Formats: sequence, C-alpha cells, structure tokens
Amino acid sequence: MTNYRVSKSGALRAALLTGAAAMLLTSVPAMAQSSQGASEGESLTEIVVVGSRLRRDQFNSPSPVQVINREESVLAGLVSTGDLLQSSGITSGSSQLNNAFGGFVTNGGPGANTVSLRGLGAGRTLVLINGRRVMPSGTRGSVGSTDLNTLPNAIVDHVEVLREGASSIYGSDAIAGVINIVTQKNVEGVTAEGQFTRPFDNGGEQARASIVGGTSGDRWQVAGSLEYYQQMNLTLADRDWTQCNLDYQRNPTTGASTDFIDPMTGQPKCYPVTGTGSNGVTINTLGTASIAGIGAPGSVSPGTSSTFNRWRPNSAITAGLPGFEGVGGGTNNINVRDTFDPRTLNRSLLSPVKTYNFFGQASYQLDEEGAAEAYAEFLYNRRESWQTGYRQLSLDYPHMSALVPTSLQGRGTAFGSLLHTGSGLRAFIGFGNDRSEQEIDFYKGTGGLRGDLTFVPNWRYDFNVSHANSEGSYKQQSFLTDKMSNSVNVVAAPAGFNSALVRPGANGGNVTCAVNITNPAENCIAAPILNSATIGGVLPKDWVNYVFRDVIGNTEYRENTATLNMDGPIFEMPAGTVQLALGAEYREAKIDDTPDPNSVAGNLLNLTTSAPTRGKDNVYELFGEVEVPLLKDLPLVEELTFTGSGRYTEYDSYGSDWTYKVGGNYRATKWFSIRSTYGTSFRAPALYEQFLGTTSGFQSSQNDPCNNWGAAGVNANVKANCAAEGLAPTYSATQSIQVNSGGGRAAGVEAETSKNFGLGAVFQPDLPEEFGEFSFAADYFDIQIDNSVSRIGYSEILTRCYTSAEFRNGAPLCRLVSAREAGTNRLIVSDSYTNIASSITSGLDYNIRYRTEVGEGDVTLNGQLTQFFKQKSKTFADQAWDEYNGTLNTPEYTLNADLTYRIDGFSFRYGLEWIASMDSYELLGLNPATDVRIAKVPSYDLHHFSAQYKAEDWGVTVGVRNAFDKQPPKISAGLTGAKATYNRIGNSPLYSGYDYNGRRVYMTVSKSF
Repeated sequence: MTNYRVSKSGALRAALLTGAAAMLLTSVPAMAQSSQGASEGESLTEIVVVGSRLRRDQFNSPSPVQVINREESVLAGLVSTGDLLQSSGITSGSSQLNNAFGGFVTNGGPGANTVSLRGLGAGRTLVLINGRRVMPSGTRGSVGSTDLNTLPNAIVDHVEVLREGASSIYGSDAIAGVINIVTQKNVEGVTAEGQFTRPFDNGGEQARASIVGGTSGDRWQVAGSLEYYQQMNLTLADRDWTQCNLDYQRNPTTGASTDFIDPMTGQPKCYPVTGTGSNGVTINTLGTASIAGIGAPGSVSPGTSSTFNRWRPNSAITAGLPGFEGVGGGTNNINVRDTFDPRTLNRSLLSPVKTYNFFGQASYQLDEEGAAEAYAEFLYNRRESWQTGYRQLSLDYPHMSALVPTSLQGRGTAFGSLLHTGSGLRAFIGFGNDRSEQEIDFYKGTGGLRGDLTFVPNWRYDFNVSHANSEGSYKQQSFLTDKMSNSVNVVAAPAGFNSALVRPGANGGNVTCAVNITNPAENCIAAPILNSATIGGVLPKDWVNYVFRDVIGNTEYRENTATLNMDGPIFEMPAGTVQLALGAEYREAKIDDTPDPNSVAGNLLNLTTSAPTRGKDNVYELFGEVEVPLLKDLPLVEELTFTGSGRYTEYDSYGSDWTYKVGGNYRATKWFSIRSTYGTSFRAPALYEQFLGTTSGFQSSQNDPCNNWGAAGVNANVKANCAAEGLAPTYSATQSIQVNSGGGRAAGVEAETSKNFGLGAVFQPDLPEEFGEFSFAADYFDIQIDNSVSRIGYSEILTRCYTSAEFRNGAPLCRLVSAREAGTNRLIVSDSYTNIASSITSGLDYNIRYRTEVGEGDVTLNGQLTQFFKQKSKTFADQAWDEYNGTLNTPEYTLNADLTYRIDGFSFRYGLEWIASMDSYELLGLNPATDVRIAKVPSYDLHHFSAQYKAEDWGVTVGVRNAFDKQPPKISAGLTGAKATYNRIGNSPLYSGYDYNGRRVYMTVSKSF
C-alpha cells in the first residue's frame, strides 16, 4: 500500500530509488537515504511502501522490496507497464502468460497478459494501483487475474515489488507477492511522449503515444494520462526459426538428424505429424476403407500395388484406385501424406493488440490545514486483440452419396463421423486461416476521503470505495455441425427448386440438401462434389459462408470494494514509537460468461462445448499491523524492530479463516542488518475455479488405458479391470476420450493455504568518498502451498483408476470415470477443480549495487541473481515430490544486470539478461544416451544498449534490444510425460523468457510544456 505526506521536491522518489537506480533494480536496503536531487533543506516525512500499511520516516521494512523507476524502463526500451512487469528482472525467469500464448487455451482468454511471481501462477500474485486492487479482466469463463493490458504506463512514477506472501496485509491472492504501480503526484504542465520499436526483420513493431498533464491550486490538484499502444502482427512467416517446424530429433550417438526426409524435397519435412507438438495436419488426402492401390513416393510400395486407406489425388494413376496414390495404411509413415500448407505460416507468433487507456486522479483539501482530503481516481482501458490460426477440415461424405463419384461409392469406412451415420469417405482438406478476436472495455472508479483523526493525535485514516467492471466479447470462426450435416445429406433437386441452392451431382443431375424439401426457409447449401479440387481445398464460397460462421460469446466481471485504513502511534518505548494500523475491507465479485449458443449446444465441429459460467462471492475482512521498536543505539544493536500483522477473513464461498505474519529487522551496525519474516497466507478459489461452466474436450484414443491390455508388461490390475469391462486383450480404442471440466463449488472446493519464510542480510559499508557507494543484499525465501486449487488431469485420473485393485468398487478417482459408452466404448472423464496439489519453492535472491564517480560523470552497476533451490510439486499426499528446478521453462539461475554511465544530461546503458541451461531428461524419464529426442537447452543471454539525453523540457532515447539477435534454443517435438508436457513455437519451447521478436531498435521522444 502507498500513502504519502511528502514535500513536492521529489525527496520521496530519491529515497525510494536509492539502491535501485536502474531498470533491473536491487532490493531496497534496510534503510534508504536521500540522494540524487534532494537538497539539504528537503526532508522525507512519511511513506508507506508495499508490504506494510504503516507510515515510516525511514525505509526499514523487514521485507525486501524491489523498486523500479519508469524513467529507467524507458531507457531499457520497455514499451508498456506489462512489458516491465513480465521482464525477468521482476519474475526471476518464471514463465509468464503473454502474447505468444494467443493460440493456446489460457486463463483470461487469448490476448490476456498476466504476471506470476516465483513461478506460482498469476492467481497468486496481487496487482495494485496506488495501493488498491486491480480487478481481473479478460474473456471466456476462466477470468481470474489482472490483465496487464489494462494498466496505465505514461503516468506511472515507479513500481514496487514484494516477492513474499502478504495475505495478512492485503488479503487473499497475495501468496507469492504483491506488485504496486504508483502514479506520479503533483503533476504540473503537459508532457507528450512517443515511442516506436522496430525489429530488424519484418513484423512485431510496437508503438505508443501518450499525453500526461496536470495542474493544481492551493487546495486541489488534478492529473491524468491518455495513451494509445499497439503491438503489431508478428507471424510464423516473419522469422526464420518458425518457418520450418521439425520433429528435431537426433541420433544420440552420432548427432545426425533422424527427422523424416520428405520424398518430394529430399529435405527434413517441415511441419510433420509424427510427434506431439510438431503442428502439422493431414491435408489434400482422402480416407477410405482399406483397398488395393498404387503407392506414392515414400510409401511402403512406391509405384507398386499394396493396400492403403489414405490417398492423395494423382491423375497419372490409372490402376488400383484411379486418380489416387496411396499415402497411408499399414506400416506406412504418416508423413508420406501432405502435412504442410504455406498458409499455416500466417498464424500469429505474437498476438497483435491495440489498447486505449485513460487514467485520471484528483484531490481536494477540505480545510486549509489539509487535515481532510477528498480524492478520486478513474481508469478506463479498451483492448482490441486478435489472432490468426489455421484450420484443417475433415469433411465426411456418406459413401453412397450423390456427391461421391461412382468410382468411390461403396469404399467408405466408419470414421465416427459427427455428420452422418454409417460408412463414409473423409476428405482431409487444408481449409486455410481463421481469426479470433477479443474486445474488452475495463472501467475502475475510486473515491475516498483521507486525513487526520482529530480526536486521536497523529492518527490518520483513509476510507475509499471502488467499482470496477470488465465487459468483453470474443469471436471465433467455426464450422457448425448441423450445417455441415445438412450439407452432405442431399437428394435429387426437385423441378423448379431455387437454383441458387442446387449443387451439381457427381454422377449427373443436380442435388440439394434433403432438409430443404421440408424446410425451404433453411436455405441449406449442398456440400461440394468429392473430387481432387475439393480435397485440395478449392471450396465454393456460398457453401463456406453457409457452414463456416462467426460465433460470439460475452464475458462480464464486476467487483465492488470498500476499505477503511487507520494508523498512528500508540505509545512510546525507549527505542522509539510503537505504531499500529487497523482496517476493514469488504469486497464482492461477480462473473457472467455466456458462450455462443452453438458452443453451449455442442454445435462447433471438432471443438469443445462450453456452458455458461455464472457466480458471485463476497468477503468481509478485519486486519491489523503493529511495529514495535525493541532496542536502539546499543553496542552491536543499532536497531531491533519487531513487526506483526493479522487478518480475519470471512468468505461466503468457504467460510472464515485468519492469517498472520511476524517479522523483525536487526541492524547490528550502520552497515550491516538482518531481516526476517514468517507468515501464513491463503488464496480463496477464484470465481472460475468455483463456477466454471462445464467444458467438454477430447483427448486421443491412444491414451485409453485398455489399449492392447493383453500385451506383456501391462500392469496386472489394468489387465483385470479391462477384462472386467468385457474388452478383448487386443482391444484398440477408436473413440477419443471425452474430458469434462468445470468449477468445483458444488464439490466443496476450499481455499488453499501456504506458509512463507524469508531471511535476508544487507551489507552497506561506509566507503571513503573516492571509492563510491556499495550495497549487497541476500534474501532467502521458502514458500509452501498446500491444498492447492487445481485440476487433477485426465491422465492421472485414468491411471489411478485403472491401476487400482478396487477399481469401480471403491477406487476414489474411479468415480470421475463414467462407465464406457454403449456401442463405442468411449471413456468420459470428469476433471473439475478441487483441492489436491502441494508445491514448494525456495531459493536466494542476490542483489548488488555499486555507484562511483568516473571523470565528470558517475557509473552505476546493478545486478540481481536469483538461485532456486527447490521448485517442486505433487498432486497427492502419497506421491513423491516432482522436482522441476532446472527443467525446461523452470530455470535454476537467472541473472539481470545493467551498467549505466551518466554525465550532464546524457545516460548510456548496457543491460544483460541471462538464463541458465535447463534439462528435462530425468523429469520425463528419458535416457539421453538412447533417446532420439532433445530435452535440454543451453544457457540463454540477451544484450541491450541504449543512450539517452534529457534536457529541462525534452528528452530523446535510442537503443537496441537483443543486440546480437539471439534466437530461442530448440527442443524436440513430442516431449510429454506424466509430469510435464512442453509446447513449442517453431522448434523452440513456448516460454516467455525467450525473445521471439529478435534484434530491434527503439526510440522514445518526449516534450514537456
């Protein structure tokens, strides 16, 4: 929380930024000193910094706080507050949800950007503006975290980061830490600023334009900012390393590639389909029953006769199946088929986004002494984001349809089609690109009254109420199952029927949809004839417009908050004044997500179904914090201070609980101090974790535990349980596994709890003036979360059910697996949110800062190294811990450093970001000596250079990020196991710690009036 009573001189900023003068800043020392721009006559009176609700005249919190100056983030070339908060200097290399995740199912929906501290998830990191909560926003049912796109940028003064639990200070969702964005105070005049970033390669440009203005009178002040930001489109085609996705597998002995060689090019195949994550799909192919034909190049019998069930059009083939060559079936490699369409490179590598942001603040002193002040803030943000995808269309024809040529009739097989019953022929068509869009309007208004409690000396109060609302719409394109089914159900067109709705038949005559005979108003358009053009993706526009539609959903999230804070001295002790803070808070939140009716009805072809998400929750809280100075100015005890805080919470959703935190700050000498904290935290289930509407998805049939259960080496319980279901030992599943997921309110999901311990030391020797200023801090952290709210995962559910001797007579997780579907033997698994998992994260933050004069200027070196000791978790209490520390996307070490030289109005900066090598062989159970997959990446480093000149009323910054154009490392496709699954972009891990933009230059220009 932040509350100031300071001079207008900037002494506050000077105190906050001591020990933190560059973008990648150190933890602020145990006691800050005024410097840089504070004259001798200026004094810092009172400050409240994140991690406490107490005002202090010195920065002596027992919790390490990192402070980032926005001006230095401009020098570093970070365009938005979101970029700053997702930088590895804040997150210690943990993976963040950013614009690279637009093509994946994520909380908050596509385009949302969130921040996660300590790798514990965005839902466990609390984001504040001026000490007050920023409500979650986004689209779809899983909205539960602050979208960084909503935050202002130009009017930000600095950002405070507390990376330890603080539920007793701030309430739920502060398990991993708190980020407080502090806006500028006492703004006078107008400042216009523009920033543009241009990669050396095409795509991915960023632009921002802003105006900040303010004025004041004797008893009032008003300020605000207006901003426009755009992240321009960056596609897979725009970067070399994403243009040819490979399996990327190597012979472990020789290092030679084992990737499939495309018989058409003689090179490793781009976008294959032989491994999970390769991203290729079968296109330009016909699926039939197994029949004899001539094999294509690369098949098991190229140019000769064999049996196939997948075919590629080839007019030169006259034997077997005339006009087609075999590309699948039996022992054929699936990659003989066409699997790459150049249009797949139009997919978004980084989601384009536009934001329009307004932030305003005002205050008015109700009396001349300033003992009471009314204030208000208002934030409005509009986000427009979109993503380009690629779609394969599996179009099923009844095998005796009039749309099927005579030569193919009677050659169908059962594909489990959604479009018709009985045998059919399937055209695997490269349909092309589709588009998803999101538009979100976010509002947050706050009004409050603060001042002195006249009846209690030196006590102050702050009462405020706020209302926030997020209204979002999300649109995607989808084939509608009913339209598709109607379009392949054709009959001969009756005489005089509307010719616009008639399609020529394959064997002469005209056809129309059968449904139109009884319902002409349906305006059904018959599917195209099954021929080589259709298989190749040449589709009639009228039919595409009929079956391929926009589907639109809407999401609304609301939150109302009322907060009262009071603090002041209670009595004197020999070592100083005992300070006390008391407060109360009420919050209510509501979510209402309404998917498109076609999604609710399961009418989206080969996509999940989604039910509405609707629910609300409210909470009442009382909290207190005390600071007790125990000793002072004694031998080896310059200062010894105790702090404690507690919070009582009562939620409608799960009941009441309380948390506490105790800490101490021991300063042995002026140059050495030790600080420590221990506390408990909790996180109430997010609304979506309670109320998420049931969503149905599908997993590969190959994950059915009973596939070929009679083979050697299969678990004995699995054999017995599969036999009990009446399945043959050679059973092969043909139906995908249906996985239903939803909220856990009905099942009694409860809050997760945690314990947080921190211990740190600060070393600040008083060096001779000619040697400069030096500070070093080392802080140990240990966070354990229990009863974490999560989903078990369908794989874990099936494994534990089928390996249990009790099976359906008592195995706990078998209640989540329905009896097999009659006729198809499909498995249906229920995987909703519940309290299951535990996790432990521990490590050390090392922070160093050195400043000295060099010539007429001064040099500042900052460095922050984070070393994780543990990053481990488990799903059930009887399981062993799974250690993720040092595995892919979970680095053991991260380093951020910068060196800045300032002289007169010039600043020159060099920045370094480094992530240690990572290895997932052991986690995935792979032997690197024998496995062809690559599950290890080398260390990764980025280098940045910039220069800045600032005059009294204007400034210019130029620089280059990723100066040496470092590309992300590569891993193999198909890295998946019970403990982890790794997605890729191109051949690289999907991981926010890697730079996907490449080398880029930037310029920022500002002018004040």
